Amino acid sequence: MSVEELIGIEYTAYVALAVLLYAIRQATGISNRYIPLTAVILGIAFAMLEYETFNYDVLLEGIKYALYGVGTVATVKYLFVKNMREEERTE
Repeated sequence: MSVEELIGIEYTAYVALAVLLYAIRQATGISNRYIPLTAVILGIAFAMLEYETFNYDVLLEGIKYALYGVGTVATVKYLFVKNMREEERTE
């Protein structure tokens, strides 16, 4: 994978969706059980804007964005909580 691909639109979409999901979660206090549904809706909407159409491939791309976005949020949250616990143990 080249640097151009890493910084390409797909990577940007995942990060943007992850940040948006985190912001929605923090601002609204929405339950964790609705975050994946929100991610799918936003992912499909973003894919529709990107491809300027709607078909089966765009639907799958939107779902892929959603899965990566939710996974990114969960990973960052897990790492943040893990680091906080380690800091508490050392103090």
